Amino acid sequence: MKRLFSILAMAGLFVLSTNTVNAKVGATALVSNLSSIATTAVMLQDEAPAEVEKGFTQVLKEQFIQGGAGFMGIVLLCLILGLAVAIERIIFLNLASTNTAKLKQNVEDALASGGVEAAKEVCRNTKGPVASIFYQGLDRAGESVESAEKAVVAYGGVQMGQLEKNVSWLTLFIAVAPMLGFMGTVIGMIQAFQKIAAVGNLSASLIAGDIQVALLTTVFGLITAIILQIFYNYIIAKIDSIVNDMEDSSIALIDMLVDHKK
Repeated sequence: MKRLFSILAMAGLFVLSTNTVNAKVGATALVSNLSSIATTAVMLQDEAPAEVEKGFTQVLKEQFIQGGAGFMGIVLLCLILGLAVAIERIIFLNLASTNTAKLKQNVEDALASGGVEAAKEVCRNTKGPVASIFYQGLDRAGESVESAEKAVVAYGGVQMGQLEKNVSWLTLFIAVAPMLGFMGTVIGMIQAFQKIAAVGNLSASLIAGDIQVALLTTVFGLITAIILQIFYNYIIAKIDSIVNDMEDSSIALIDMLVDHKK
């Protein structure tokens, strides 16, 4: 009986010691895993700033430099000059826009109350091509209605020339920019084939740089043309709107002069 109790006591001590050892091993493994996770997190945190994405301006600048200063500089010059012309025309056309309905009403009231001189004074105090056309027509109103009509038509052509001034330069830059890009592409491809002919074998790494330059010049040329084309279409639409106002106002002025002569 004592021997049985001794065997049971030894078995219990053995199981207890085994559990204690397993617990220590598990705790050690847990601590090791936690330390590994912490180390990995620190490393990822240190590497995170290096993986920040580049901004659009920085990427655009790098691609522009890679495209080469030769053709890329000329394409950029076309873009700058085209934007300068477009902005100048937009400012001029916005200043040339007037409230034609109000102007016609003021001229009609001035004709009824103060005659031609009063109407001319209203036109002198109003900016824009419509007011200038009105003034030229009123200035010839003393001769005849036909003379006033001829003066309106002639001066309308002068004002249209002023509205369309420098627009041809914008169309030139729109056409030249992609052509320069294509020329850069052709030159880049020629350089790539020259390297292939000199080395004697086709290697992607050998011609990759020249092909990249060729494609970048085309891309920037097309981007320049697209930007300038948008401004050009806006300017043409603005000119058409002002010309329509000039034509309608000219007809209204002749009608007012005919009524005033009666």
